[in-house]
Amino acid sequence: MLTVLGFAMIATFLVLIMMKKMSPIAALVLIPALFCVAVGQGAQLGDYVIEGVGKLAPTAAMLMFAIVYFGVMIDVGLFDPIVRGILRFCKADPVRIVVGTAVLAAIVSLDGDGSTTFMITVSAMYPLYKRLGMSLVVMTGVAATANGVMNTLPWGGPTARAATALKLDAADIFVPMIPALGMGLLFVFVLAYVLGRRERKRLGYLTLDEALVPETETVLVAAGGGGTATGSGDGSPGKPTGSGAASGGGGGGAAGEDGGFQGLDPNRATLRPKLYWFNAGLTLVLLTAMILELLPIPVLFLLGAALALTVNYPNMAEQKARIAAHADNVLNVSGMVFAAAVFTGVLTGTGMVKHMADWLVGAIPEGMGPHMAVVTGVLSLPLTYFMSNDGFYFGVLPVLAEAGAAHGVSPLEIARASLVGQALHMSSPLVPAVYVLVGMAKVEFGDHTRFTVKWAALTSLVVLAAGILFGII
Repeated sequence: MLTVLGFAMIATFLVLIMMKKMSPIAALVLIPALFCVAVGQGAQLGDYVIEGVGKLAPTAAMLMFAIVYFGVMIDVGLFDPIVRGILRFCKADPVRIVVGTAVLAAIVSLDGDGSTTFMITVSAMYPLYKRLGMSLVVMTGVAATANGVMNTLPWGGPTARAATALKLDAADIFVPMIPALGMGLLFVFVLAYVLGRRERKRLGYLTLDEALVPETETVLVAAGGGGTATGSGDGSPGKPTGSGAASGGGGGGAAGEDGGFQGLDPNRATLRPKLYWFNAGLTLVLLTAMILELLPIPVLFLLGAALALTVNYPNMAEQKARIAAHADNVLNVSGMVFAAAVFTGVLTGTGMVKHMADWLVGAIPEGMGPHMAVVTGVLSLPLTYFMSNDGFYFGVLPVLAEAGAAHGVSPLEIARASLVGQALHMSSPLVPAVYVLVGMAKVEFGDHTRFTVKWAALTSLVVLAAGILFGII
């Protein structure tokens, strides 16, 4: 019964948000609440929610201060050279821009944190997509999939969890998987090229002069802007909605007459060119400290945001203005995380996740025992999409490894196969970082899901096929 209700709850959530019948926040809260009552555990709803919120509170804090930090870095002009450089490299060619998005997301993903990757990638690429009228769901889909492949780095999370759960060395899991993961990343670049060709066919090829924005125009940057846009999910361009008024947000000024973003205003009042190297050094130190785990990530971003605000904007009124400029993004993302805490709290507290996992593992035919590594790879797609990495790696993976060991399958093979689904996992509604991505890109979560899931799943299957072909899995 709990198995059926668990799948029904997830299916109801996905259908409603993709059909845009409910907002993600409302769906994340109301649907699990209703199902909690339906399974006869309504009296425990409060306990489940509080437990879920407690587990996700550090993540919400991290996202809150990370958005403020990177928003300030955008305001002061840290990423302006990157945007100008990418624009000149891409030459206003949609193919180069989409491929550039994949490359940038993959490179930034080396820091091991999805939220940081998405904030930097969207900050740099969003103005280019808006200026050329390109589809924003292409940007979010490519960035999420590239980050999903790179999320398998030993310091990214999944590999460390697999190593801990099965008492293995993380290097023994990850290093042999590099060729397969490399094939997955190569597939993402090819996918980006194909999607870019489709965008070029739809939009045409503009010259650099046509794409560059005259300095006399006033424009907005990605974070904290006033106009919003959504990708349609079928590859069509995002359409601006709203007035485009900035109200001082995001270091921008006002939008162009069409309400769209057209680049980074080189003359915006929030720039701090004399502090450029300070801000670059601060960001480098912050990312290094995060990789080395010198302090918890929420603490690092809290300290970084406070220091960035104090040094760049010593006037208290200016600090308040910068915080207010990014309040919309902060509220949307942190609100989404706490709403997701209701969903995960109910899913875990009622026992739905355990029953769903047990049913899937029990459904494996006896004859598939010798092929448990492949089975694990296939199961990693739906399981890491519908449940957290912690739930999969600490709850399900040991069971799969035990079943494999009974048929002579090495735990290392099981652990490597468990990494396959990460490309799809990064677009799961249970991953807080994806709300940073769609929030900053002004894309509806349902549109992102509808567009990205098929490509991300295909990327995961490419990694699995490469692992089998190379004899890794």
